[in-house]
Amino acid sequence: MEAGDAAEQILEIHDETGGEKNERFRSRTALLIAFMAMLLAITSLGGGNAAEEIMNNNIEASDTWAFYQAKTIRQTSNKLAADALETELQIHRDTLTPEVRADLQRRIDEYGENVERYESEPDPQEPADPLKGEGRKELSARARSFQAKRDRAQRQDPNFDLSEALFQIAIVLASVAIISNSRLVLKVSVVTGVLAFLLMLNGYLLFLDLPF
Repeated sequence: MEAGDAAEQILEIHDETGGEKNERFRSRTALLIAFMAMLLAITSLGGGNAAEEIMNNNIEASDTWAFYQAKTIRQTSNKLAADALETELQIHRDTLTPEVRADLQRRIDEYGENVERYESEPDPQEPADPLKGEGRKELSARARSFQAKRDRAQRQDPNFDLSEALFQIAIVLASVAIISNSRLVLKVSVVTGVLAFLLMLNGYLLFLDLPF
């Protein structure tokens, strides 16, 4: 139920029930419905944001891990190439000319530099930030950061879903309370609304994890 729908329902109920008797009860209940409709809108916003966070961070984590794997393959290729040249240099050291030995050593050093660069390559503009950069170390940290954000959003989402359902139930019960002029139904609505409000807060702040 949207806030606008709740407002229209309040007006219709108010017109139908009319009369002076228990007018204060109906007015307060109508205000309660409006307040819960507002909280429902806030909860819906939180739920939508959580769902978007789950999707976006899951995509970012997958892409970053794919980049990490590509870096690992390149690093391994350079390690193998360096090892092969190192072996060749050791076997044929006595038969190679100084120029060839120097060239082989230069290539081995270049491969070694590439291996180190693939392992860790901080961002030149922000070298102290472990989440910036293109090395395996930085990519791993960034991917884990995206996964942590995704996991937090996944913990938030059930709270918002339950809160939305309970707010809708509470609004319906409050509407019934106006029609039936029942204080008992209103109390049930208030209790349901309080539970929904607590779940909404837990969705935003995550005081505790739901057991399901």
